[in-house]
Amino acid sequence: MATTDLGRLLGLAGDLHLHFVDSPALHGNAFGDPATRPLAVYVPPGFDPGGSKRYAVIYVLHGYTGDVGALVATAPWETNVVQWADRLVRERAMPPLLVAIVDGNNRLGGSQYVDSIGSGDYATHVVRDAIGYVDATYPTIAEEGGRAVVGKSSGGFGAMHLAMTHPGVFCAFASHSGDANFRGAYVGEFARTQRVLEKHGRDARAFVEAFEAKHKRSTDEMHAIMLLGQAAAYSPRSAAAFDVDLPFDLATGAMREDVFARWLAFDPAETCVDRKAELQRLRLRYLDCGRRDEYALDVGARVFAERVRDMGLGVRHEEFDDDHRKVGYRYAVSFPALARVLEAG
Repeated sequence: MATTDLGRLLGLAGDLHLHFVDSPALHGNAFGDPATRPLAVYVPPGFDPGGSKRYAVIYVLHGYTGDVGALVATAPWETNVVQWADRLVRERAMPPLLVAIVDGNNRLGGSQYVDSIGSGDYATHVVRDAIGYVDATYPTIAEEGGRAVVGKSSGGFGAMHLAMTHPGVFCAFASHSGDANFRGAYVGEFARTQRVLEKHGRDARAFVEAFEAKHKRSTDEMHAIMLLGQAAAYSPRSAAAFDVDLPFDLATGAMREDVFARWLAFDPAETCVDRKAELQRLRLRYLDCGRRDEYALDVGARVFAERVRDMGLGVRHEEFDDDHRKVGYRYAVSFPALARVLEAG
C-alpha cells in the first residue's frame, strides 16, 4: 500500500489517513460548531485493509485549545503523537495497531469530552460516532478489548471520564497530566476570570466576541476562555450559547458552592469512588503528571491513584520532572503500556 503525502510529510514508515466524519451527536449544538469533524487515523507499516488481520485501536484526545491538526503538526526537535506511534511500532516496542485522533474542539477552545446542552454531546461524538466510523472503515477489533483511550490535560480528563462513564467501550485508559482534583486545579482561576469578565460588563458573550477579534490574547484571557468552556461543559443553564452558571459571583468573585458542586460531579478524583465497577473492568488504569505542573494536576493524579487503590484496584501512577507543557514524550511510556493489554487480531 503506497504511503500518502501526509505519511511522507511526517516521515512515517506507516501512514496517516485524514477523514471528515459527520457526527449526529453534534448536530444543533449551542455554539453552531461544525458537526462534521476531522478524524486522523495512523496505520502501521504493512497495513493491509483487505487482509485477515484485525487491529486494536488507541484513541487519542487532544487538550484544551488543541485539535486534530495540532496533534499531527510537525516542529523542529519535536515528535508528535503519530510519529511516536510509528517509532514505537518500528522499534518493536509495541505491536502494529491503529491510532485514531478525535476532534473535541469548539468555539470556546474545548469540550472536556462530556455530553452537555451547553456545548454539545462530545462524549457521544467520541464513543458512538467517531468509534463507529473507525470500526466501519478499518479492520478493527471492534469490541472493548480492542480499544484504549489516552489524552493529555483536558484530553487526559476526557480519557478518565469516558472510561468511567461508558463501560464496555474501552478496556484501558491513560491520562497524561489530566484534569483532576478541581478544588486545587480550578479554584485559583476564578478570581482572575472574574476580573477579565468585569472589563466586558460581566457579559460572557461580549468577552468571547472581543477575544475572537484580537490578534493576540493575554494569559488571563486564555484562562478566562478556558473557564467559560468548562462552565459550558459542567454547569450550563440552558441550551442557549453562553447561558452558563459560573462557580463564582460575577459581581464580587465570591465562590458559588452550589455551582461548584456541579463541577465536582465531573471531577475524576471525586467521582472515582462511585465508579468501582466501571474501573474494575479496565485492564489498565494509567496516570502520570509532572511534579512542577502549573495547575497542580500532579496532586490530582495522586489523589485519584490513592482512592482507586483504596478500592483494592491496581493503578499505574508515575511522576516525572517537568511542568504541564510539551510532555508528548510520555506517549513513549503510555502507548506500549496500553498496547500490552489490548487484544491482538
